[in-house]
Amino acid sequence: MNVVSSAEMREIDRRTTSRYGVPSLTLMENAGSAVARFVVRRYPDARRITVVCGKGNNGGDGFVAARKLHEAGREVRVVLLTSVEEVKGDAGENLSRLPITPILLNSGSIIPSLETLLSSSDVALDAIFGTGFHPPLPEIATKAIQLLNAAHCPVISVDLPSGADADSFALDQPHACRSDAIVTFTAPKPAIVFGTLTRGAIALADIGSPKQAIASQLGLSWNSPPAFLQEERPLNSNKGLYGHALIIGGSRGKSGAPSMASMAALRIGAGLVTCAIPSGILPIVAGSMPELMTEQLDENAAGALSASAFDAAKAMPLLERKNVVALGPGLGHSPETRQSIQAFVKQCPLPLVIDADGLNVFAGESHLLDGSARPLVLTPHPGEMARLLGKSVAEIEAGRINIAREFARKHHLILVLKGWRTLIADADGQIFVNSTGNPGLAKGGSGDVLTGMIAGMIAQSPKQILDCVRAAVYLHGLAADCALRHQTERTMIASDVISAFPDALRTISTEDEFTWIQRGAEYS
Repeated sequence: MNVVSSAEMREIDRRTTSRYGVPSLTLMENAGSAVARFVVRRYPDARRITVVCGKGNNGGDGFVAARKLHEAGREVRVVLLTSVEEVKGDAGENLSRLPITPILLNSGSIIPSLETLLSSSDVALDAIFGTGFHPPLPEIATKAIQLLNAAHCPVISVDLPSGADADSFALDQPHACRSDAIVTFTAPKPAIVFGTLTRGAIALADIGSPKQAIASQLGLSWNSPPAFLQEERPLNSNKGLYGHALIIGGSRGKSGAPSMASMAALRIGAGLVTCAIPSGILPIVAGSMPELMTEQLDENAAGALSASAFDAAKAMPLLERKNVVALGPGLGHSPETRQSIQAFVKQCPLPLVIDADGLNVFAGESHLLDGSARPLVLTPHPGEMARLLGKSVAEIEAGRINIAREFARKHHLILVLKGWRTLIADADGQIFVNSTGNPGLAKGGSGDVLTGMIAGMIAQSPKQILDCVRAAVYLHGLAADCALRHQTERTMIASDVISAFPDALRTISTEDEFTWIQRGAEYS
């Protein structure tokens, strides 16, 4: 699903009407109706609803939502921040269809009047400005947004929080409405995907634009869950159908990393998983789960894998009857193994996922990473990416999109650049922006879980590498979101994410009229 700019959104609407014959009034009706359904579904006990509308199409969507909520038996108050005469076109038509009289407010009367209305509301709708907004904010809109931000009831923004620049990639937009949820239409916009405009749900509603009408030049797509995640397994399944993943890593004091990666690979559905680790920690890893197979590798005096462990004579037999290799979880820093690991990566004929200390082996030598011969997936966080390229973390964060795209193209690989809105870049220059996940993932072990998930997904579908990576990244974040049902962002640990895999998969399998860009802490 393409991420579109505000100009592209206007063109999509124009094309939908002129080329595909969908009246603009129908698009507005569908948009407002979707907002009303969202409110009824998400807040079933809300009786008093205040809808704050501007004079443009965003206000028109709000008028439709108000009418539909009134028809659903809710007590609806519509606040109009302009005169009736100022409302034109489709918005004007829907204003005339309102079964209730709007409350007209101006800059002088808005503070006491709207404050009183909001204090007695169960839900408020922000329908002042949408994707067509350009700064600066008018005085009355500024006051309305301030009052909405101070309201004690949930605030739902229609299409986009008022005051936000739809085309902005900024993390924060301080003058925008601080919404509790957003219902947007047709396609996600940059501000919705990259900004922190809400900690709540972001729902995308299809309002009637054909897929052929939705085009974008941004080169960005939202990382929606691939369809194969909803496929049922055949009744005559056997473990051989779902692949064999090999996890290589571990060192003294770091037995948890390969254990969690292996558990994640198993839990996500791989038929078999083997963990190859130093001999000193093999009993710990083997004892962590009875379903896991292990291979003992030579270790050095520091308890890490020795250079000889990666010799072709020892390492290549490990690859027999495997479908994918994950290298790095808990590997440790050992200068003596640097060249032998680099040689192993070059020679490995299987799809290869490299993370953590497996990436640090290539710090300053990223030219040695090449996915031309076989699929190669890298999963760096910004610090590891900075070491790979010899840049600062600040430089990586400032240029995430271009850096990810250029690196993936240059090295013919798939790059998963982790962080807020993890990016998945492929060798063709595509970038998928992931929107699942929360700060609870900011814990040791979260990256190891993701590495195991990617390896486990590839083991099951080695011919769909990109889709497997996309699915793993999406599910990783979604499982963390599901874990908030029983944890908080502060108390969540990496193993809680693994425990939430079943909830995440069931969540995806549930049919829904909305596409969830972000589900928030509440689930319906």
